[in-house]
Amino acid sequence: MVTFLVCLAILIGGYFIYGSYVYKQGALDENKLTPAVTMEDGIDYMPMPLHKVLLIQFLNIAGTGPIFGAILGAAFGPVAFLWITFGTIFAGAVHDFLSGVISMKHNGTSVSEIVGIYLGSSMKNIMRVFSVILLILVGTVFVTSPAGLLSNLTGLDKTLLVGIIIIYYILATILPVDKIIGKIYPLFGVCLILMAVGLCGGMFIDHFNGTTKMVELTKETFATNLHPDGLNVFPFLFVTIACGALSGFHATQSPMMARCVRKPKEAKAVFYGAMVVEGIVALIWCAVTITFFRTTEGVKEALTTYNGAAGVVGFLSKELLGTFGSVLAVLGVVACPITSGDTAFRSIRLTIADAFKIDQKNIAKRFIIAIPLFIICILLTMVNFDIIWRYFAWSNQTLATIFLWTSAVYLYKANKNYFIVVIPATIMSYVCTSYIMQAKEGFKLPSTISNIAGIIVAIALFALFMVKKSGIKKEEIN
Repeated sequence: MVTFLVCLAILIGGYFIYGSYVYKQGALDENKLTPAVTMEDGIDYMPMPLHKVLLIQFLNIAGTGPIFGAILGAAFGPVAFLWITFGTIFAGAVHDFLSGVISMKHNGTSVSEIVGIYLGSSMKNIMRVFSVILLILVGTVFVTSPAGLLSNLTGLDKTLLVGIIIIYYILATILPVDKIIGKIYPLFGVCLILMAVGLCGGMFIDHFNGTTKMVELTKETFATNLHPDGLNVFPFLFVTIACGALSGFHATQSPMMARCVRKPKEAKAVFYGAMVVEGIVALIWCAVTITFFRTTEGVKEALTTYNGAAGVVGFLSKELLGTFGSVLAVLGVVACPITSGDTAFRSIRLTIADAFKIDQKNIAKRFIIAIPLFIICILLTMVNFDIIWRYFAWSNQTLATIFLWTSAVYLYKANKNYFIVVIPATIMSYVCTSYIMQAKEGFKLPSTISNIAGIIVAIALFALFMVKKSGIKKEEIN
């Protein structure tokens, strides 16, 4: 457990040390009023207490991401700890912080508009389409998967449950942010944290499999790819564990809370802090999975035996936490996806409203945007789009990469240390290129060719930025 404790300490220390440094680079004026105050409309712009905004942001970006991704990532072995720990501190939390801060700088605007401001109108239009499609996929999957799980648990008709979830989504998308999201999200956020803490406690009291001892991870295992199917750590681990380390989906969520932060100085806790908490949750789930099933082959077997990550969540929760764990497992595999789905659709509404300058104070205008989205969602629930969904993992990290490059321009213009995002942006450019070149949903090329292509693209983008930045005018960004 030494390795787990070291990584946990690094994550916590990273928030206070590196997080403070990143906060200074954000170029926030602590004396300036936030959009929540200056643009308060009682719908989307609304000042909320720090603890509430933090918990909402955490659940917005988390859902089942740090659970399912960490369980799947455990199949790579202890090397997953490194990506979760250092990915969170140096990539994910920086990405989330800047997506929130830059949005606050521009009156809480959505990610596609931010990209347009710093990368040009062509990229803005691409991001508008890209982010809306991504969010519709997220929202639709988080209709069908919870409905299926609830149907299995209760015996109720799945179509009926789909209808109920969609009705809830419509309400969460249309109503003021404090009516549903502001009330239930903090509660679910606390429950998600308690689930992870409970499992961590089970790990420390040596409750695995009744009698077995915990596996101590050694320094040698970190240098070895232990995936049973031989998947390369680069790039597959970096895409498998997304929400627990770096996720472009978060950039679509941060603007929602950028409209609710009361004071600029709270941005570090809300955006950087929420991602660190998510990293801790992912670290715990990864450690519990590896330790309980003892080998990466055991992890693979468990995923097969229990029908995927959701089944493993239920099994581990029940085994380690009993009846209470079973309740939390239901929360994890049912309630958390739903709370990701509703904010996905709310984000789409805000993205479209920002793009077409549609005022959202009038509820009729909110319905005009939302109803077509849910019609598309209903149609998609009737289609088996598992193949399409496989592209989500790559699309998610590609969006994160685009936003990291966007942040690099922002920091350069603000005369701040842009290398804090240029380095992760370059690495993720390699990851995304290499992944789509060799993945089964991509071009299925040999890993050697794919990795070379990834390196070439990453170097080219780095060089392009370094050349183009000389033509970017530095300015005071208010």
